[in-house]
Amino acid sequence: MDYESFRYVYSSSLKEKLQIKIGTLEGENQKTPDYKKLLDQSFLRYSGLYSEVCPSFQVKLELFNKGKSICLPVTTSYKAFTKRWSWNEWIKFNLNFCDIPKTAVLALTIYDCTGPGKTAIIGGTSISLFGKNGLFRQGMFDLRIWLETEGDGNYPTKTPGKGKNSSKSQMQRLGKLAKKHRNGQVQKVDWLDRLTFREIEVINENEKKRSKNMYLMVEFPTVIINDVDYSVVYFEPEGDKNHKFISKPKIVSVPDSEIEQENLLERKHHCLARSARSGLSDRDAKPNAHDRDLLHAIVYRYPPTYNLTSEQQDLLWKYRFYLSSHKKALTKFLKCINWQTEPEVRQALNLLAQWEAMDVEDALELLSPTFTHPEVRKYAITRLQQAPDEDLLLYLLQLVQALKYENVQNIYDAYRGIMPEKEIIKSLDENFDHDPSTSSQLSDMKATIEPKNIHILFDKNANSAHDLCTFLIQRACLNPTLANYFYWYLSIEVEDQETVRKQDEKNKNMYRMVLKMFLKLLDSDLLNLRTIRYNLEKQQKFIDELVKLVKIIVKEPGNRNKKTEKFKQLLNDTEAFKINFSQFEPIPFPLNPDIYITKIVAEKTSLFKSALMPAKLTFITTIASHEYVAIFKHGDDLRQDELILQMITLMDKLLQRENLDLKLTPYKVLATSSKHGFVQYIDSYTVADVLAKDGSIHNFFRKHNPCENGPYGISADTMDTYVKSCAGYCVITYLLGVGDRHLDNLLLTQNGKLFHIDFGYILGRDPKPMPPPMKLSKEMVEAMGGISSEHYHEFRKQCYTAFLHLRRHANVLLNLFSLMVDASVPDIALEPDKAVKKVEENLQLGLTDEEAVQHMQNLLDISITAVMPALVEQIHKIAQYWRK
Repeated sequence: MDYESFRYVYSSSLKEKLQIKIGTLEGENQKTPDYKKLLDQSFLRYSGLYSEVCPSFQVKLELFNKGKSICLPVTTSYKAFTKRWSWNEWIKFNLNFCDIPKTAVLALTIYDCTGPGKTAIIGGTSISLFGKNGLFRQGMFDLRIWLETEGDGNYPTKTPGKGKNSSKSQMQRLGKLAKKHRNGQVQKVDWLDRLTFREIEVINENEKKRSKNMYLMVEFPTVIINDVDYSVVYFEPEGDKNHKFISKPKIVSVPDSEIEQENLLERKHHCLARSARSGLSDRDAKPNAHDRDLLHAIVYRYPPTYNLTSEQQDLLWKYRFYLSSHKKALTKFLKCINWQTEPEVRQALNLLAQWEAMDVEDALELLSPTFTHPEVRKYAITRLQQAPDEDLLLYLLQLVQALKYENVQNIYDAYRGIMPEKEIIKSLDENFDHDPSTSSQLSDMKATIEPKNIHILFDKNANSAHDLCTFLIQRACLNPTLANYFYWYLSIEVEDQETVRKQDEKNKNMYRMVLKMFLKLLDSDLLNLRTIRYNLEKQQKFIDELVKLVKIIVKEPGNRNKKTEKFKQLLNDTEAFKINFSQFEPIPFPLNPDIYITKIVAEKTSLFKSALMPAKLTFITTIASHEYVAIFKHGDDLRQDELILQMITLMDKLLQRENLDLKLTPYKVLATSSKHGFVQYIDSYTVADVLAKDGSIHNFFRKHNPCENGPYGISADTMDTYVKSCAGYCVITYLLGVGDRHLDNLLLTQNGKLFHIDFGYILGRDPKPMPPPMKLSKEMVEAMGGISSEHYHEFRKQCYTAFLHLRRHANVLLNLFSLMVDASVPDIALEPDKAVKKVEENLQLGLTDEEAVQHMQNLLDISITAVMPALVEQIHKIAQYWRK
């Protein structure tokens, strides 16, 4: 549009009366004659309803605003018609332009006379006076008539004259083009315009006949000043006037004596709703469709972190008997209980015993600090007892942390039944602060030392564990692998820290007591337990001597090569340490206790280039001609890496249970202290080295797995492994918020597996500016054949599938992270209250599966087009070059 020629006048400036022209009525009245009514009232045969010619209809016009009439209605004058309805009459309202509101609606109703003083509604239609941009309507409009319906002045209206209708689509399109022509948006050519508008009239006539609808033509007035057309724009007087806004109003503080006090009405409602009497009526209560949908959303869609409203809690309580057959609903039901009200607690515990047994992974939530009632936590232990050792290993790290939320009195009781009396009294006197509330209990503990039959701990069918501490010790005593990890997880918790808070000191004392109980039980007469204890002592001695060796190497002057030679020399020195590293008695390797090591191969030892110089150690195992390679890091806290690798291992198992193998590489990590630990070594190459030596990932694969008939000359299995592993790690690192990704911590194996190492930044933290949501570099996509290749499309499909599967297991992921909130994991300790929320945000649990796939599509598109990561990667390369 040529905006310089657009002329307008404000509606507030027009003092003229509003006029609307009623034109013609097209179409036929499709009303079926009511012959019974015609027989009863014979004069109806003369009315327009039953006339074969065009009867004398009358049109009533009325203005509405927000459903209310704003002026008196007006009608067309009487006119006798012959072959068509044509009024061509301007109707004037008793209302000025300046008084018309922006949301005004014109309602038109067509009436017919059916007898003396009687009328019948033929139909009605409606149209707003101003368009969506505040421009008063101009020109002629064909409005659809809704038969036997009075014109509706509400907004939105039930009788829209311009409503979307497939039979009118051509008329609407041509009407919009005509409007553009009238506004000067289409060049005017006189001879062509005459032909065009004639053709438009023919098309409109045909459309009206085919539609079998009736159409009333109305025309809106045009404002002409000095022979020039003006448009009317809605404007309120002083609508553009600036008003002062007081950003800091004067606030008067009035003390409220009831603030933070209990709401007595809510309390009374709660007591009435939860009374024991309601159990009789609620037992057979079945939800209606609305309540059933709401319950389904609460139980299956709301994450563990969701805080239920009081209305939702009442709904869960009302249908508690109905929900008792749904195992997923138990945690939500327990959250709606007021544990300070004894009758309510009694009802809840009775129902807990009858509830459908929940899954083990959901029982983890009951061990969080949210649930403190001993019966609830005892129920969680009974569910954990059903878990096989393989699953228990996946959760053991969090279960050790959950000991912080146990009732310490239970641990004292277990300690009292196992340890000698002198040691108990000494521990209680030296290690624990006696709170006034528990001083009498502790005195009783000193006075009444009762022996306990510890052999019941080793009976799998005894179900003797009623607290988490006893349960973990019981299962650890029955499985050497569990015992191995349980020992090292406890060892870190009891080691001395430089700065310790009072709460941390209490936790450390509690862990020290658990560790003492565990080792005391292992020191029993049972041979298998003494063997576990003996192996743990050998492991501890081995680690202590290895740490001494590494400390000597750190202080050794010279470059990395000289330090490496010194390292090899000390490994072969049989006199320097309490253990002979070149040949020792078989020891279960702490990182993987299923493997027994007998020596370190000094000749194959090397130090990495990083600042802390981790040592790559090759161990000889008891299996013939089998070597196990691991990295020993000193000066590095591996607990964050340990957590992330545990989550990757868990996600890999969850995906494989869904028959989705994404070729992940969940290597093992074990922190043996807050300052050192082991990392499993996987024979692989960094992507940076691959690109530097071979030029591309394709060349690397072709070198190790060539195949003439395979894609890009590479084995099909290798490409399949590469694509799946890329998809798996893209989704998992996104969910865990892994940061600081570059080509030096992305590794490739010869058979095509890609995996990540070094998880120093998680949960969205990243030292680089504007990191992409996923690590998907240009080189990685090129190795798939580019964004148009079949392999790249398969990669995206695998990403969508993995994301959907992991979202369905969101509860176990969030439960495990919630149990790590008080652990000494750096990126969780920074903002412990937000750690679980960050994982939950990445899971996007509020989206449907279709929306989740769309979300993942957007993340991939953003990641692959991100410019900043490529720039940062170049800077990283330069930094690495100068470091070397």
